[in-house]
Amino acid sequence: MPHLASRSVRRTIRRTQLRQIVPLADTTIYEMEQRGEFPQRFYLTRRCVVWDLAEVEAWIEERRRASHAGKIETAPAPDVRLRKTRPVK
Repeated sequence: MPHLASRSVRRTIRRTQLRQIVPLADTTIYEMEQRGEFPQRFYLTRRCVVWDLAEVEAWIEERRRASHAGKIETAPAPDVRLRKTRPVK
C-alpha cells in the first residue's frame, strides 16, 4: 500500500476563493473556460464546483509573462467626445 505522504496533494479552491485571487466576473471566467483560456472547473460533488489552485496560479503567472512581453492586447481608450454627459469638444 503506497504511503499518502508520497503522493502530491492537489489543493482546490471554490468560487469565493477564486474571486479573491482572480478579479474577473463569473461570466468572464466561464467564457474564458469555454474558449480554453482559463483552467477548467470540475465537480467534487453534485453541488461543489472547484478549480485546481496550482492551475490557477500557473495561469496567473503565464498572464504576467505575456503582459510584460506585450502579448496581451489592451482595450482601446474610450472616445470622450462621445460621452452623453460632459462631452469633451
